[in-house]
Amino acid sequence: MSKATLTNNAGLVVGCLLVAVLVITIIYELCGFVLMWREAHQHRCTVKAKRFCKQARTPTRAHPGDAGLDLYACIPFGDGKVTVRPGETVMIPTGWGFELPLGFFGGIFARSGLASRYGLRPANCVAVCDSGYRGEYIVPLHNDSSEERTVSHGDRIAQLVVLPYLSVALKEVDALSATERGEGGFGSSGR
Repeated sequence: MSKATLTNNAGLVVGCLLVAVLVITIIYELCGFVLMWREAHQHRCTVKAKRFCKQARTPTRAHPGDAGLDLYACIPFGDGKVTVRPGETVMIPTGWGFELPLGFFGGIFARSGLASRYGLRPANCVAVCDSGYRGEYIVPLHNDSSEERTVSHGDRIAQLVVLPYLSVALKEVDALSATERGEGGFGSSGR
């Protein structure tokens, strides 16, 4: 075999090895992506939802991957509007109830735009709906602004995030373990 043929064969072998490494890298990355996607979607669970009012809008996510489901006001009576005066809290029905899995709760959070622009938020800041609750989810909407606000049927009023929790048992003791912070409460760490 000539020296030129050996050089060409060596170049071909190196080229094939580089292509093989590239293909293996692509397959590895694709497998990693598939595993990551599978893991992310393994944690997805189905929650049973009951419509309490036939005019209720189905809770939705604004974007894929959003943590919260937007909850909509269900006000099918009168003119379909409710006024919330400054400093007032009004109970706004959503028209939906949910059967959450044991070990999870429904956290009802403010919608950031509604709270920051219009001063409307859940009165208890975050409502906790336990997994055993089977009634309609009702949002106690509070007006922190100095102006009257109108909520209309179908308006997005809050968001529901389903979260796991750790069930704890309390054990009464005479003393708690010592820490650097100790009993330092509100403002103890400074500004």
